[in-house]
Amino acid sequence: MLELAILGLLQETPMHGYELRKELATKLGTIRAAISYGTLYPTLKRLQAAGWITESQSDPSIVPPMTSKRGRVVYKITADGKERFADLLAQAGPETYDDAGFGVHFAFFSRTDRATRLRILEGRRRRIEERREGLRDVLSRAAGRLDAYTLELQRHGLDACEREVRWLEELITNERSGRAPAASAGTIDFPAEASPERPAGDAPPEDPRPHQDRP
Repeated sequence: MLELAILGLLQETPMHGYELRKELATKLGTIRAAISYGTLYPTLKRLQAAGWITESQSDPSIVPPMTSKRGRVVYKITADGKERFADLLAQAGPETYDDAGFGVHFAFFSRTDRATRLRILEGRRRRIEERREGLRDVLSRAAGRLDAYTLELQRHGLDACEREVRWLEELITNERSGRAPAASAGTIDFPAEASPERPAGDAPPEDPRPHQDRP
């Protein structure tokens, strides 16, 4: 999923490592736990070795914020990288129905064809319906054995699943009719690890060190 996200963001504009990580954390909070320099730069190196991105030196007079002058490396997507990005977008397997996979693919839905969007939305709906039925089963069979807080957590999860199913059904209806999502569509409570926003109390993303913008 990180590969898809990096290629998608670099299609918008070339970026320094610090800028890329910041955009990943801002736009793709679903995978923020994986966005560390120890993860980002090896992935960039792998994409570069595959010929999907290149690196070059930027204007020496422009230094990315909070970095040293030796961090003036700009990453750009190649023509092969654009083809790879298109191939990744077209994939709609089970991994795209999970929390992180769905979040990343959904962020680039505007560049995804309608048939693929529908497959992903319908697959995600099935996944959440399965999760919802599992929670209902727990509540019906084991509610009497759960303490009040665990019971409340299960109810919260069930409520979140029911809201997401309604949201997905609205999106699927819009896709089938050729309409864009309504601006007033309701918000969805993703699981904590998949929430697009950083929950209160979470530690903020680590600050880059001067040497970290260039491995």
